[in-house]
Amino acid sequence: MQSERKAVWSANILTLFPEMFPGPLGHSLAGRALAEGVWSLDAVDIRGFARDKHRSVDDTPFGGGAGMVMRPDVLDTAIRSVPRVGPFIYLTPRGKLLDQQRVRELAAGPGVTILCGRFEGVDQRVLDAHQAEEISLGDFVLSGGEPAALMLMDAVVRLLPGVTGNQESLTEESFEWGLLEYPHYTRPQQWDGRAVPEVLLSGHHENIRNWRKRQAEEVTRQRRPDLWDRYVAAGKAK
Repeated sequence: MQSERKAVWSANILTLFPEMFPGPLGHSLAGRALAEGVWSLDAVDIRGFARDKHRSVDDTPFGGGAGMVMRPDVLDTAIRSVPRVGPFIYLTPRGKLLDQQRVRELAAGPGVTILCGRFEGVDQRVLDAHQAEEISLGDFVLSGGEPAALMLMDAVVRLLPGVTGNQESLTEESFEWGLLEYPHYTRPQQWDGRAVPEVLLSGHHENIRNWRKRQAEEVTRQRRPDLWDRYVAAGKAK
C-alpha cells in the first residue's frame, strides 16, 4: 500500500508473521497516511533466512530450560538484509518502559527497525552485535513482539505531520504535560441522571482550562503516583 511519493517516516519489521502487518494500521488515519506515502512499512519474514530444509529459526537454550530461543545466525542475516532505518528496537518485557517522550523522539526521526521476538526470546549475542534498544510496553507478557510493534507504531505514526488533522488535540493528551488526561463530555447534556459539569457550559475559556488542569492533576495523583511525584518534583504542581 504505497504511493509514488517518498515516505517521510518508514518502519522495517522483522517478524515470523509478516501477514500481521499492517493490520489495524492499514485503517483509519494511519491507513490513509500509509496509502498516501506519509509513512511506509516493510514486513520482512525472518523464516526466509533459515538455512535448513525445515526453515528452522529457533533451537533449545544452552543451560537448559523450557521453550526455544531464536537463533542469532538466522536473525543476523535477516537484520542485515534490510536498510537500517533509525534505531534498531527489540520489544521485550525486560526492556526500558516506553513513554511519550521516546515516542516523540521516534516520530521526529527517519523511522525504526523493529525485531519481533517469539518463543522464549532472542539470543542475546545478536542483540549485542546490533546494539538493540530494548523496549517494554508494560509489566505484562505477550505471545510475541508483533502486537507490541503495532502498538509502538500506532503511537508514533499518529504524531507524524499530516496524519492527525487537529494537531492541537495532540498537545492535550495524557502524558504530554506529565499528567493523565482530563475527563471529556459531549451531548446529551443530561444522560442517565448525570449532568455535564457546569464549568464546561460557561463559555469561560480560562475557567475551563483551569478546571481541566485540576482534573488532570487529581486523576494523575490518584491513579499514577509515580507520574505525580515526577510532576511535583518538576515544580509544576501549584
